[in-house]
Amino acid sequence: ALPILDGRGLVVPDVEPGREHLLKVAGHSRPASVAGAIAAGIRERGRCELQAIGAGAINQAVKAMAIARAYLLPDGVDLLFRPAFLDLSLDEGERTALRFLVLRAPLDAEDSLDEPPAPERE
Repeated sequence: ALPILDGRGLVVPDVEPGREHLLKVAGHSRPASVAGAIAAGIRERGRCELQAIGAGAINQAVKAMAIARAYLLPDGVDLLFRPAFLDLSLDEGERTALRFLVLRAPLDAEDSLDEPPAPERE
């Protein structure tokens, strides 16, 4: 099997089978960059998964989902997401993460394309 590369061409380590498209969001992740990856996943597969550990990472993930929605609204695509807690065993010990399943959703007729969500603020 070929190695999995991230957007910068670097090998992504320890990818779980079936989770090749899992985006791990950190507190220092740029929401606009994560949003672009979310939008690409929605356009290509109709779904995307994000994983975040800690308040800063969760904040960046939520901002990225809002920005991704703004990227996709002009295409007539809306998003919905389902958060879930996930217990992980890491080198540092047990940690609880939030995993967000982001799904393509039909755009409701009542949604306005004239007023997308506010732009990113970091």
